[in-house]
Amino acid sequence: MVITAALVKELRERTGVGMMDCKKALTETNADLEAAIDLMRASGAAKAAKKAGRVASEGLVNVTISDDNKSAAILEVNSETDFVTKGQPFIDFVNCLGKLALKNKPKSVETFLTQILGSGETVDEAREGIVAKIGENVSVRRLQHVSTENGVLGAYKHGDRIAVLIVLSGQDSSLAKDIAMHVAASRPECVSEKQLSNELLEREKAIFIEQAKESGKPDNIIEKMIVGRMKKFVNEVTLYGQAFIKDPDTSVGELVKSKNVEVESFVRFEVGEGIEKKEDNFVEEVMAQARD
Repeated sequence: MVITAALVKELRERTGVGMMDCKKALTETNADLEAAIDLMRASGAAKAAKKAGRVASEGLVNVTISDDNKSAAILEVNSETDFVTKGQPFIDFVNCLGKLALKNKPKSVETFLTQILGSGETVDEAREGIVAKIGENVSVRRLQHVSTENGVLGAYKHGDRIAVLIVLSGQDSSLAKDIAMHVAASRPECVSEKQLSNELLEREKAIFIEQAKESGKPDNIIEKMIVGRMKKFVNEVTLYGQAFIKDPDTSVGELVKSKNVEVESFVRFEVGEGIEKKEDNFVEEVMAQARD
């Protein structure tokens, strides 16, 4: 694989390491970006190897819940600029889609786009109408329907950019909302350690082993270090392992256990997460026009 300037730039942004060191890491890993990040983490070179991704798209998230609090829909609709998201036509469109998604329980965005709104238009036809009206591309990026028979739903929105839905066993709606708020703030990857893949755990362990070896400590000390670091990693990425935002002395796992309930699942949407934003180079654009 060719090591491009864009690849070096992305590695530099994700690790905070100098350009030459990034190029060297990519060379050693045959231009495998994730492997290069792991290599730099293991050597201690990376300052901040995070996978958060660069938020590229603007838009709104929406959560619509049934009156009996047993069914809900969560969705994300994107636009090109933040300006559009503040306009009433776009806001009304997103709210309308939320109600339709709750009613029809679509399995995919593709299915949802063919469903009929109250106006008689399909979702996709209405989307095209919004595009014509506001002059920007609009897309329904993702959606999910959530329901429960014996539990309760917890929902939380942070502004218009982050939305969370959780399913909690039992009937404590206040606790469900608090945990949804926690998920919005702390972005866990899953509920508990049981849901972490062996591949992910082995990958992190390999990195920690390489880091520990650099310390020069005896093997028995290194073994203890690895156990401690793996425990810390699991606590950081799982909902149950994280310190509850309203009571940092208690983990979310301890909290739900004390209430004799369980978090059955959660969904967290953040506008634009994981979408790479195109960066325009104004100087190059002007130069190109001058040459034409």
